[in-house]
Amino acid sequence: MFFTVPTLLTWARIVAIPLIVAVFYLPLQDGTRNLVATVMFVAFALTDWLDGYLARKLNQTSAFGAFLDPVADKFLVCASLLVLVHLHRVDVLIALVIIGREIAISSLREWMAQIGASRSVAVHMLGKLKTTLQLVAIPFLLFDGRLFGLIDTHLWGTWLIILATVLTIWSMVYYLQKALPEIRAKAR
Repeated sequence: MFFTVPTLLTWARIVAIPLIVAVFYLPLQDGTRNLVATVMFVAFALTDWLDGYLARKLNQTSAFGAFLDPVADKFLVCASLLVLVHLHRVDVLIALVIIGREIAISSLREWMAQIGASRSVAVHMLGKLKTTLQLVAIPFLLFDGRLFGLIDTHLWGTWLIILATVLTIWSMVYYLQKALPEIRAKAR
């Protein structure tokens, strides 16, 4: 099921990554660059919800889609964080924590699947909340200005990405605790 509508939307998120990065190399004014990158990020991030909805609605769920969807999310978030670090809008430590957690938990899930214990590290609401905060913080930080002349998106984005980082650590600890009994059992 490589070419269903939901899977094509997921692929679109992956294709979006170099496009969002490229915006910051175009000869545009900073405000225009920020706006274009923000709109692109939000549009592609919304495909995360839309592809899942359509997969269920059209009965086009697949193992490949279930694999590709979180990969696309992680690529989009990690690439955007690297852009924000480059623009000095996110501290490198925050990016390292978020990206490091994604690598660690993805590796943990792969290993747990190999030993037949993938249910112990199934997606939890804490992980979904972390992702939601990231997907709200990043466009605020990409925009980096005043929204409607009122909302300081840099300030709000900074606080939201810090909160997302706290949830990133918390969810990593949660998943490691859930996996620990299986890890101990296999170590014997």
